[in-house]
Amino acid sequence: MNAHDRPSLGISLRLLSGLLMAGMFVSVKAVSDAVPLGQIVFFRSFFAILPLVIFLWVRGEFPGGLATKRPGAHFLRASFGALALFASFAAVARLNLAEAILISQLSPILMALGAAVLLSERLTEWRLWGLALGFGGVVVLVWPELTRASYEDARLLGYAIGFAAAVLTALALIMVRNLNKTESPGAIAMYFVLASMVAGLATLLWGWEMPSMQVLGLLLLSGLFGGFGHIAMTLAFRYTEASRLAPFEYVALLWPVLADVFLFQAGLSPAFLFAAPIILAGAFIAAAERTR
Repeated sequence: MNAHDRPSLGISLRLLSGLLMAGMFVSVKAVSDAVPLGQIVFFRSFFAILPLVIFLWVRGEFPGGLATKRPGAHFLRASFGALALFASFAAVARLNLAEAILISQLSPILMALGAAVLLSERLTEWRLWGLALGFGGVVVLVWPELTRASYEDARLLGYAIGFAAAVLTALALIMVRNLNKTESPGAIAMYFVLASMVAGLATLLWGWEMPSMQVLGLLLLSGLFGGFGHIAMTLAFRYTEASRLAPFEYVALLWPVLADVFLFQAGLSPAFLFAAPIILAGAFIAAAERTR
C-alpha cells in the first residue's frame, strides 16, 4: 500500500471539495447580474491566492516551489484554464447552476478524446462508451431548447458556452498531466490563478462596476471557496486513487441541485433528470478507464 493511501481521508476531502466548489459557483451566480464577467474572474482569482499561498507555505514550497524551467508550457496551460474559467462563469450566468455543472462533467470524457488526438493514446472500447454516453446526455439535455428556441436564445447560448468550457478544461487537464512530470502542483495552480487574474484585470478597459459591500463579500467568498476547494481536490487525489473518487462526482452534483431549488427557486427540468445519469455515467467510465 502506498504511504499516502488513506481512502477515507481522500473521499472526505473529495466531498469537501465538491461542497466548496459549489459554494464558489453559487457566489458567482449570485453576482452575475451585478458585475461584469471579467471583474468576477479577477476577484475570484485574486482572493484565491491567499489560501493557495498558505497551502504552499505549509508544504515548504513557497516561494521556492514556484521556480520553473517550462514557462511556455505553464503559459499554455494557464491560458486554457483562464479561458475555461471565463466560459464556465458565463455558462453559470445563463443556465441553472446544476445544468452548468452537469455540462462541466464532460471534461474527463473530452480529455480521453483529446489524449487520443494529442498524445496518441488508444481509444479503448470503454472510452468510446464514455464518449457516446457523454454526447448522448448532452443531446438529451439540449434537445428541448433546440425544438422551441432560436439560436439567439440565452439558454442555448449557455449550453454552447458550457460545452466550450468543458473542452477548454479538458485541454488544460491534458497540459497538467504533461506538467506534472517535472513541475510541482503548487506551481501549476499558482500560475493558473495569476493568469486568470491578469486576464480578468484586462477587462477593466471595457468598464467595471463599483460593487456594493454585499457583492464584494460574495466575490471574496468565490475566491476563498475556489482556492480551498482546489486544495481539497489536490489532497484528495494525493490520498486516494481517481477510480475510488469517481463515484463521488454524483454527490458533487447534489449541492448545485439543492442551490437551484432552495436558493435560486429554479426547478429541475425533465431533460436534466434524464441527462444527468447518462452524462455522469460517461464521466465515471472515462475516469475509471484512465486509472485502470
